Amino acid sequence: MRPIDWLPLLGDIADRADEIALTFFGSKQLRVDEKPDASPVTEADRAIEAMACALLRERQPALGLLGEEQGEVAGAAGTRLIIDPIDGTRNFVRRIPVFATLLAIETDGEVVAGLASAPALRARWRAARGTGAFRDARRLRVSGVRSLAEALLFHGNLGLQEGGPPPGFARLLGRVGHTRGFGDFYQHMLVAEGAGEVAIDPVMHPWDVAALQVIVEEAGGRATGLGGERSIYTGSLVTSNGALHEAMLGTLSRATEGVA
Repeated sequence: MRPIDWLPLLGDIADRADEIALTFFGSKQLRVDEKPDASPVTEADRAIEAMACALLRERQPALGLLGEEQGEVAGAAGTRLIIDPIDGTRNFVRRIPVFATLLAIETDGEVVAGLASAPALRARWRAARGTGAFRDARRLRVSGVRSLAEALLFHGNLGLQEGGPPPGFARLLGRVGHTRGFGDFYQHMLVAEGAGEVAIDPVMHPWDVAALQVIVEEAGGRATGLGGERSIYTGSLVTSNGALHEAMLGTLSRATEGVA
């Protein structure tokens, strides 16, 4: 039996999510609340996730759902949609156009399809297992750089309110050639595009990771937690072009273990 092509469903959800996000983006009347973990949530986040839930009930009622805002909704099958309605909410609130809706399909613990749609950047990335990764119509491939000294490292927020940099980060900075601080989904999509070699997010949730993992892997890269585990449930995410993954993780772990 051929596997289900989930990308059309994810694309339909993303089309509607883009419309909602752009309606609210830049609005001076945007309602912003604070969640228990002190992170922001907007009416746009809630509206996008509610729309996705309604569309699932209409088209795929057997699917479960794991969402950042509404939590887990059980389904009748071993497959579910994982959604981050707006990844980069702080950017969204401050009118920075680097935000996206992240959508993924997980079947029996494996992410089989993913999509990241960034309407303010007019960009969309997508991938399904075994079919490659794409930005719009362009197929993606990670870079061929094989030396940390030549690598471009991306990182997100280094402030204490989001956990600060991981142990060993300063040591890694001393080994790479260049750095840029884009953060959120975008840095990992840049790795998938071959625009950089390494991206690090020390604090992540499954809905942050799922779509990015499959896109990076289908572009030929690697996506793991800081400890090297290939899972969307590790609480962190590091992506790379694959060739530099072990060197990157090794640099971080040696510092963690106190090795000079």
